[in-house]
Amino acid sequence: QVQLLESGGGLVQTGGSLMLSCAASGSIFSIHDMGWYRQAPGKQRELVATITSGSSTNYADSGKGRFNISRDNAKKTMYLQINSLKPEDTAVYYCNAFAVLTTTRYYVTEYWGKGTLVTVSS
Repeated sequence: QVQLLESGGGLVQTGGSLMLSCAASGSIFSIHDMGWYRQAPGKQRELVATITSGSSTNYADSGKGRFNISRDNAKKTMYLQINSLKPEDTAVYYCNAFAVLTTTRYYVTEYWGKGTLVTVSS
């Protein structure tokens, strides 16, 4: 199995910054594409950013210019740097990854973390 554990969320003021982390653990053979998603109160879950195993990135318009996604493959960890936070950024941020287990070495499976809450005060 693969576990994704997010951390770094919290309460910040408008204009502040946060660094979110997602650490992958378990019987992992390989990790492929990863991404950050978020779900605000009363809203549908939406894409924030994605990053490939080769560190190619894509951003949603809402985060472009303020968000930066990165990964450390040796540490099996993905990061999301959020700058100039706005109240609209308040949401639970979820880690997403596609991975192959060492026990199968064939099936690519999608995994989700349980999320970390980011609250931005106005």
